[in-house]
Amino acid sequence: MRPPALRLRGAGLAFGDRRLWSGLDLDVAPGEFVAVLGANGAGKTSLLKVVLGQRPLSAGTIEVAGRPVRRGGRDIGYVPQQRGLEPTTPLRARDFVRLGLDGHRWGPLLPSRRADAAVDRVLAAVGATSYADAPVGRLSGGEQQRLRVGQALADDPALLLCDEPLTSLDLANQQAVVRLIDRHRRERDAAVLLVTHDINPVLSRVDRILYIAHGRFTLGTPDEVLTTETLTALYGAPVYVVRAGDQLIVVGAPDADEAHHHHDEDDA
Repeated sequence: MRPPALRLRGAGLAFGDRRLWSGLDLDVAPGEFVAVLGANGAGKTSLLKVVLGQRPLSAGTIEVAGRPVRRGGRDIGYVPQQRGLEPTTPLRARDFVRLGLDGHRWGPLLPSRRADAAVDRVLAAVGATSYADAPVGRLSGGEQQRLRVGQALADDPALLLCDEPLTSLDLANQQAVVRLIDRHRRERDAAVLLVTHDINPVLSRVDRILYIAHGRFTLGTPDEVLTTETLTALYGAPVYVVRAGDQLIVVGAPDADEAHHHHDEDDA
């Protein structure tokens, strides 16, 4: 059997006396989609940094695809928060995507013809062929985010990490990016760990939710986690989950009023 794409055992993270979370046991299976929710500063982005090997755990262990975490590992693809690139950025779209193939390598790069073919496949997969030779700084936010997804998928990762990938995108581009991420998951049996403030755009695709708040967490299916009773117990204060059509609204949580706004969350 294949090992979990991600395994955490007794994992904890703290900064001085401030504990973000502790005692986290989590196995993310190949092909599983896990969303990470919680208040600002709860430790969501920091969790991704731990998986990327950029930040050590304070306690416990972590493995990716059965191996210890190492920075720059090829098993992981990473889609960062959407931020507009400088208009004067000289890279073409295809060069930006190719960084996902060569950006982590030491020594010789991939042979040009083979790399070009791989980049063309990725550009087609994310619907970016028509602007493959355009400067990335002149593209729209939605087009740039498609390229970020393409860059993350270029090396066919077993685990895809996404940090607020839908922020600042309109509904059509949100849906397009979610489809790209979900298609890679289904076609390549890759796992997805996606941090978000708004669960609604991905709710129909999510298998489990990790909800972090006040140094504690809860883990389960959306129906188990996104309830008034569960979130009230997690926060230790009244929190209400309201369904409006096919949308879920969380009312009363510390970040509820900010759920649809952008945050540069570094968590510490």
